[in-house]
Amino acid sequence: MTDVKGFFGSKTIWGGIITFGAGVAALLGYAVSDDDQTRIVELITGAVGVFGAVVAIYGRFVASKKIV
Repeated sequence: MTDVKGFFGSKTIWGGIITFGAGVAALLGYAVSDDDQTRIVELITGAVGVFGAVVAIYGRFVASKKIV
């Protein structure tokens, strides 16, 4: 494995976080289905991608040096 990505860019990490949250929710009396967990991971992954794009575009506009 030679490719590198950020910790929060990993669907496995997000899946683990959501699964952990679903477990805690179950202990508190709330039910989160497997389908809902999958949808939550997909939504978070998409939102992180959009956020990254916005930050990149903003960064280019406020940069003090031009790209050559």
